[in-house]
Amino acid sequence: MSDSTGSQLPVVPYGAWPSPISAADLVSGVVRPVEAWPGETGTWWTQARPDQGGREQLVFRAADGTITDVLGPEWNVRTRVHEYGGAAWWVSGDVVFAVKWDDQRLYRVEPGKRPVPITPVPPAEAAWRYADGRVTPDGKTVVCVRESHEAGEVRNEIVAFPAAPADTVDPTPTVLVSGTDFVAAPRISPDSRRLAWIEWQHPNMPWDSTSLWMAELVEGDVLQTADARLLTGASRVGRGRAASRDGQSLMQPSFGPDGRLYVISDVSEWWNVYRVEEESGQLTQIFPLHHEVGRPAWVFGDSDYVVDRDRLVWMTYTDDKGANLVRVSEDSTESDALPFVSLAQLRLAPDGSRLTALAAQATAELAVVEFRVGADKRLSWSILNEVPDHRLDAAGISVPRHVTFPSVGGRDAHALFYPPASASVRAPEGERPPLIVTVHGGPTSAASSAFRLQTQYWTSRGFAVIDVNYGGSTGYGRLYRKLLDGSWGIVDVEDACAAALWVAAQGLADASRLAIRGGSAGGYTVLAALATRDVFTAGASLYGVADLGALAEDTHKFESRYLDGLVGPWPQAKKVYTERSPLSHIDGFDRPLIVLQGEEDAVVPPAQAEMIVAALAGKQVPHSYLLFPGEQHGFRRAENIIRAFESELSFYGQVFGFEPAGLSEPVRIRHAENLPQRSAR
Repeated sequence: MSDSTGSQLPVVPYGAWPSPISAADLVSGVVRPVEAWPGETGTWWTQARPDQGGREQLVFRAADGTITDVLGPEWNVRTRVHEYGGAAWWVSGDVVFAVKWDDQRLYRVEPGKRPVPITPVPPAEAAWRYADGRVTPDGKTVVCVRESHEAGEVRNEIVAFPAAPADTVDPTPTVLVSGTDFVAAPRISPDSRRLAWIEWQHPNMPWDSTSLWMAELVEGDVLQTADARLLTGASRVGRGRAASRDGQSLMQPSFGPDGRLYVISDVSEWWNVYRVEEESGQLTQIFPLHHEVGRPAWVFGDSDYVVDRDRLVWMTYTDDKGANLVRVSEDSTESDALPFVSLAQLRLAPDGSRLTALAAQATAELAVVEFRVGADKRLSWSILNEVPDHRLDAAGISVPRHVTFPSVGGRDAHALFYPPASASVRAPEGERPPLIVTVHGGPTSAASSAFRLQTQYWTSRGFAVIDVNYGGSTGYGRLYRKLLDGSWGIVDVEDACAAALWVAAQGLADASRLAIRGGSAGGYTVLAALATRDVFTAGASLYGVADLGALAEDTHKFESRYLDGLVGPWPQAKKVYTERSPLSHIDGFDRPLIVLQGEEDAVVPPAQAEMIVAALAGKQVPHSYLLFPGEQHGFRRAENIIRAFESELSFYGQVFGFEPAGLSEPVRIRHAENLPQRSAR
């Protein structure tokens, strides 16, 4: 490897490469867009700001290109519904309705005015949370999801209340839909006469089996519903009875401007867009694709298609070549290949003149993109936000490639492979890099080829990275997604191990330096792989699950029956839970492990991390444990993100025998005397 002048680059061992990306760079000035929405006179989006305590700020871009913060520094636009949140704000004209993290009340935000709350203070010993709303066409009423926590019971309902603040006392929201475990996506028809929504019941998750409902909206002193009826999908079951997990996953209902109803369904194996016949509930496929239009509804507010005034259906999907934007009319279809790897949050401006989306790129940070169609019907696009410039040399950016590799039982699994990349150094001749196998969370989720500075943090230091889409991941159809049914802790572990061995067999990594890292459900796979397999040399568990039974008994409502499908019904399948729990395989833990945990995590409580750490200490296995105050599920605070990455890098350096560049203080490893002896690199 040589530079452009032909002179040899300096030789530095893998892992010890000097990197232009520090841990501080992962958070300094990073303002990643989270959700975007076109208004009447400009475009709104929220930005995640790790260097401001991880808060999400609402910004507005006017027609002249000026970008301003809409809310004060005390604001964090986030909702706690389902704990994962999403759709914490929405736009009506140029009025924004936003949830404030501190009190979880909904506020009306008008240009040039102070935000005012429009939802009441909950009764003592209760908590009300709001998400995923819309405003009636006359602008008078908000309809949204409310999650109420009262007397130990959690209820998820669709409610309505005035869109303007009350003159005297706070109005009590009117409950429009109740009696089911979960509701999402309440959508109002253009004539204000109908309400459509999605609901599902335990033990289903929204990607298992859901139903599409509709009701008439009746105006009066308060907005009410009448004649609620099931259009398609699973019917309701009585309280305490388990719903069937055999069905279709319906999501993202939407009315077109002409009042026609659309929805995404996986009835044909892939999530595609359908038009719904309201009288019969029959689904008519808009454009058959063997790709997914949509993704698992972990959060509220996803939007992967829109319908314009000309009945043109716009939909986006991702294939191995990148993002596609398809325009489907009654007599033609046009597909636009784009220089992005995926698109999300596709929304249409009120006047129909433009669309906005969040565009993921392979070599740059996430962008807010605006699309317009010219008189010649050609699609043009422009980036609206200030995309952080990390000043990275193109030669130092690792671009992933999709790989398919063999796994257990003749199955194929999928992944994204990132080779080490540097513009300033090269590795010693014949040396192979350490490998990090990354396991995504969920587990019903997927790895993305979108640019992530966190991945480049590793590859720019001389690590190879493989981001595994194990069986059960989304993006490959319903059958692939269902591979994890009853098999969590088996299929994911098999595929993670197969990925590591495949990369090493290709000569792309050092078989003696294989690490596995993952957060949440990915952390469980890390622990299970280390406890039951001998493939990996080290691991990093970020807020990972150690005891499945404890998780089944101590987690939030949204996921409280998730394990029924992944493992088995609790407590009937207690024996399986015990067998699959890493804590049941303490004798198998003999590889170094670093554990990173948020102190306020309600999804995977700290007790999970502490149980595994105690077991490691009891066996004198080399390990590090870092508990981060103020963090929930996933790390948002700049100082904690920096410490987590630097500690993990230091950990790998001590385990694999190299001296990481640019670290001032090594992480403390308990029982470091039991680390395998390696020559310094």
